[in-house]
Amino acid sequence: MGSKKSVKPSSKASLPFKTENKFRRQDLHVKQKKARDSLRRDERFTRKREEDRDPELRKERLARNIPHTIDKKRVWDEVDGDGLNVSVDVEQLKRRRIEEAEAALEEPLEEKAHDDDADSMLDSDSEDAEDEDEESKSSQQRPRASSTAPSTTSTNLDLTPSSLALKFPTLFTDEPPPVPKILLTTSLNSTLHNEAHLLCTLFPNSTYVPRSAHRYGHKFSLREISKFAANRNYTCVVLLKEDAKKPTGLTIVHLPSGPTCHFSIANWVEGKKLPGHGNPTNHYPELILNNFRTPLGLLTARLFLTLFPPQPELQGRQVVTLHNQRDYIFLRRHRYVFRDKRETEKSVVGPDGKVVEGVEGIRAGLQELGPRFTLKLRRVDKGIGRAGSEGDDAVQWQWKAHMEKQRTRFNL
Repeated sequence: MGSKKSVKPSSKASLPFKTENKFRRQDLHVKQKKARDSLRRDERFTRKREEDRDPELRKERLARNIPHTIDKKRVWDEVDGDGLNVSVDVEQLKRRRIEEAEAALEEPLEEKAHDDDADSMLDSDSEDAEDEDEESKSSQQRPRASSTAPSTTSTNLDLTPSSLALKFPTLFTDEPPPVPKILLTTSLNSTLHNEAHLLCTLFPNSTYVPRSAHRYGHKFSLREISKFAANRNYTCVVLLKEDAKKPTGLTIVHLPSGPTCHFSIANWVEGKKLPGHGNPTNHYPELILNNFRTPLGLLTARLFLTLFPPQPELQGRQVVTLHNQRDYIFLRRHRYVFRDKRETEKSVVGPDGKVVEGVEGIRAGLQELGPRFTLKLRRVDKGIGRAGSEGDDAVQWQWKAHMEKQRTRFNL
């Protein structure tokens, strides 16, 4: 019987040899784990001392160790359209169209200059060749211009495509938006009265009217409610849906003629269940819209923009954030305060990695007010309420299961 060859254990092996004693195996495993942790700790501290002596090493390491997240792998549709079913970056789309317009204007000038050179009596072929060589060398030596893309994820509503503004003229207008007046209601025989009152504190100038399905009462539809609200100068109707006594959906109707957006709600948490929460006031909050980059995203951001007054009351120090990430909209409400920096805290650092001047000793503190929840856009109707697939109020966009097969493509 042949002898077994000795195999060198790998660095990730739990034990350097096999033993039948269970407690000895456990003891050796703990010792080896401590040894590996100690070795990694020594390497980490050694690297820190080297980077303190030479800060360029830290910059090189951070530039090399960039995590490859799904957001950074995001892909865009290679089309020139700007419809709601197309995932295109509106900033890149506008920049590309401006470049094409400039190139179209330069072509006639180049043709005219070429004709003038052909009619000339001078032999300037050699001079033109020398000029082209010098221009090519200078263009190779000239550094490439830096990107003009913003460093933040804020949403720029000025990049709205003209086709989107023509399709929804009541939502995208050049006139300043009026002060919102919101009618908030629920589904029939709903039990979400407390959640509806919380939404009334979230959306300023909102009124809650409960719906009843009593046998002697009239069961008004969403279209009838919207017509009633439009006649009384309401700017929006918000319908809260429930399932198993929990909020599961939110329908927002922009008056007087739409559009209507349907959202699903997940992870609903009331403010009183948040640790260290605060109590909201009646001040108009500030609004932050983050990472809405496609035509469908701009439509969603514009709809939420109409739910809040255009002039916030800064003395209330309240801010509502709608952050879009992977087609999920995270809604949070905070109260902020500016305080002195503690000795254990670091100074504010800008995108370039340097300390921001003027705010060295100032820090911002946040207190969440609630409620917090997550929204996901499911359908967009051009008119009021759930529309069919034909007619003027056709479904403009609808979420389907196959949209998430490609994990790096997003709609908002």
